Amino acid sequence: MMSYKTIIFDSNSGVARITMNRQDAMNAITPAMLEELKDAVLAAGKDDAVRVIALTGAGRAFCAGVDLKSLGDRKLERGKVGDILDLPARELILAIREAKKPVIALINGFCFTGALEIMLACDIAIAAEDAKIGDTHAKWGLRPTWGMSARLPRRVGFHRAKELSFTADSITGKEAERIGLVNRAVPGDKLEESFQAMAKKIMANSRESVAAYKKLYNENETLSLDDSLMIEFDSEFEIGDTEERLGQFRR
Repeated sequence: MMSYKTIIFDSNSGVARITMNRQDAMNAITPAMLEELKDAVLAAGKDDAVRVIALTGAGRAFCAGVDLKSLGDRKLERGKVGDILDLPARELILAIREAKKPVIALINGFCFTGALEIMLACDIAIAAEDAKIGDTHAKWGLRPTWGMSARLPRRVGFHRAKELSFTADSITGKEAERIGLVNRAVPGDKLEESFQAMAKKIMANSRESVAAYKKLYNENETLSLDDSLMIEFDSEFEIGDTEERLGQFRR
């Protein structure tokens, strides 16, 4: 595990917490931050003591999106931020999706554009009711390259996704809950309490069953119903605590 400069990583009582920590820039994304986030997700994924991974931001923001200053004098062509950000961002998102533990985004404040793309890759999202969430690519003459056009409409529907992206409007956490963009929105001072309650419920269940569900849901996301059913029917998983958990009903 590398030494971190842009994030804080800690693990306690089954929860690995990864906190973006560039408060002076509202936790805006840099190539270095993406590398550190990926490293932390991979480390948490390999740690047998970790059951749930939380991703959040320090201060007033979850993350304000890409820090365009980190690109220096590079000319952006065709609305792309370029490989310097695209490649590590895609690697981070892949790490989130392939982790065998649930990754829960805690949206404590501003969550824009690239940050929204990262949130969409997480398994569950809990937002503060007054958080501000939006896709501002079009505002800056940029196009999505981390999966927004694929994931956002699958979360909220194509018409709603088009509205959010075409207008570049931001919505509150409460509105995000209403349209299904986040799982739930709670008062800001209840965000941690809500997360802990959810994490406790997840950790009470079979870690191997949860890992199987995550893999199946991720694989089924873009398939037809028939193909999804065949994946479920034909997949095999090592789940070793079934007998122990069912034993109470057999006594």
